[in-house]
Amino acid sequence: MSDLLLTAYGGSILGPIAVFLGWIMDKIYVLLAAIGIENIALTIFIFTFVIYLCMFPLTYKQQKFAVLTRKMQPEMKAIQDKYKGARDQDSMQKQQMETQALYDKYGISPTGSCVYMLIQMPILFALYRVFYNVPAYITSVKNVFAELVKGIMATDGFADTMTSIADSSNLKNIVYDFTASDKTVVSNYLIDVLYKLPSSGWEAVSNAFPNLTSSIDTVVAKLEKINYLFVLNISDTPLNLIKAGWSADTKDFAIIICALLIPVVSYLTQMLNIKLTPQSTEGQSEQMAAQMKTMNLMMPLMSLFICFTVPVGLGLYWIAGALVRVVQQYFLNKHFEKIDLESIIEKNKDKAAAKAEKRGIRQAQIYEAAKMSTRTSSMAAKANLVKDNAEALKAADEFRSKASSNSLAAKANLVKEFNEKNNK
Repeated sequence: MSDLLLTAYGGSILGPIAVFLGWIMDKIYVLLAAIGIENIALTIFIFTFVIYLCMFPLTYKQQKFAVLTRKMQPEMKAIQDKYKGARDQDSMQKQQMETQALYDKYGISPTGSCVYMLIQMPILFALYRVFYNVPAYITSVKNVFAELVKGIMATDGFADTMTSIADSSNLKNIVYDFTASDKTVVSNYLIDVLYKLPSSGWEAVSNAFPNLTSSIDTVVAKLEKINYLFVLNISDTPLNLIKAGWSADTKDFAIIICALLIPVVSYLTQMLNIKLTPQSTEGQSEQMAAQMKTMNLMMPLMSLFICFTVPVGLGLYWIAGALVRVVQQYFLNKHFEKIDLESIIEKNKDKAAAKAEKRGIRQAQIYEAAKMSTRTSSMAAKANLVKDNAEALKAADEFRSKASSNSLAAKANLVKEFNEKNNK
């Protein structure tokens, strides 16, 4: 659980990505603060636009891949039908070669659709770390707590007091040990806890440290400005916010409704994005078409349920990302409606021919190597057979020479000697 401390996540893969993404967010936050706007939710929306803008070349290639894949599906199905049921090695090799030649003709790669996902998934997981521990990555937010933390640490018995407040606030997935010898670590623990405290937790802090009321009020007012989207604390999860709003003495329906909207809007925007994305079942089997339809229904539903359990900030990123993709998809659809796919295919013919020639040379080399290997193996096998026959004859002669005079072997020796004399 230590990976959820204020200090930046230290994973070997996601850690550096989270630090880089956090650095971008920090710079965006600083630029907004320079014009008097300090709000993490707005920072997330702008940050999302920047990220998708940077990934647009990759998005364009993915869309082009999808368009060309849909166009080549009938030809792909024809190849599959041609070799349907064939299991011999020669037919399988021919099918593989014809399939590769088809990919070359359209200038795409069989693994092309995976690249976008392979890049997007680490970004998504790294963003979870950033949104979960915003002060670890946005220095301006961390500095909000500096004076209050200094005052708390200067108060006798603060460790037991803050431990009690943290425990009673039911903060999950946070490690806090306010008795650590390293003061920097203790300071980070305190910021971790303070950043995630609900309203009742801040009331407990005010009661426990009455001499710090001014600093506490300043921090709370600052957090309401920078860390809230309307009534939602973006570092908390929609599920926790709904529970808190429902369990309050006077049920807070504003929080409940706004918290519900985050997963619902995330689901709706992703469904809209899927609707705008061209779908084609031409050339696909019924099973593949059914699987694609199921996946298009299940993916947004999964995001709906997952969105309840991740920080609101990550849900905002999904919503903003879906909205950006909707805009991108609209204009990409218009672009690919006008594009001349036949000219693209024509340009790929020379490249395809070069690739086919290169593969042909390589196949010929492999074939010759295989023939040489087979010839060598055959000669070795014959040599071994001659050797084995000679050894067998020698062993038989020795056995016959040692046979008793009345045995069949001895009589066979007499017959052999008789034949040898008559053949001279």
